[in-house]
Amino acid sequence: MTAVPASAEVKSTCGTYICVATAYQGRDYVQDITVTTREGLPGTLRAFVGDYRGSKAGVSQWRFVVNREFRAYPKLAVCGGLDRSGRFIENHCVLIP
Repeated sequence: MTAVPASAEVKSTCGTYICVATAYQGRDYVQDITVTTREGLPGTLRAFVGDYRGSKAGVSQWRFVVNREFRAYPKLAVCGGLDRSGRFIENHCVLIP
């Protein structure tokens, strides 16, 4: 996990193939999303929240800098995904209260 400002909170969770962590402030502002493969093998990592979409191919971990506010009630879903060889493997989300 990367260093975040003292005012930020970090929440993370793992699925079968990936772990997703997010640094956020309050329940609307997402600073970043870090997606990591559990077994350390590379793939196309994706991050998405609201209308933000980011992807990085050929890596086993990537930090997506978002720095945006999103409106979602009652909870905001901050998600990561993994594709390999053009095939969908998994999406996994962290819910911000």
